[in-house]
Amino acid sequence: MNQTPVEVLDTILGYLGFVVEIQEQERDGHGVLQILTHEPERLIGRHDVVIDDLQYLVNRVLAAQNPPGPRVIVDVEHHRAMRDDVLVEKVLHLALAVRSTGRPIQTEPLNSYDRRIVHNAFKDDPEIATWSPQDDARVKRITIRPRKKSGDS
Repeated sequence: MNQTPVEVLDTILGYLGFVVEIQEQERDGHGVLQILTHEPERLIGRHDVVIDDLQYLVNRVLAAQNPPGPRVIVDVEHHRAMRDDVLVEKVLHLALAVRSTGRPIQTEPLNSYDRRIVHNAFKDDPEIATWSPQDDARVKRITIRPRKKSGDS
């Protein structure tokens, strides 16, 4: 019998001894499992390692049950949402510098989740383009640069 994403996450956290409430939400077209707990720091982990691992495990179980399976985002006490907002503010500030100088700027190394946030922040921007290298590195820098005009060579 296939478990729902909430049941999968609740089972994992139950085996680990956590008492939590899990709320299903929708953000940017993706399902979000919001964990509410008295121990958010333990579920977030240093450098978000624990929350990333929980998300990976839940998505692997869901994919194994029903390939390709739904993909969900796991968040703890809105930590990811707040962190995403801070990241967008940082890259918008970098984009201001690119607009004023006309020179490209690179971000700090970012994981795939953060790179997706940055690329989406500028996907409809007529003046700014983003680029990241096509390699297998887990963390990469994104280049924020002026968008080429259609008449430019």
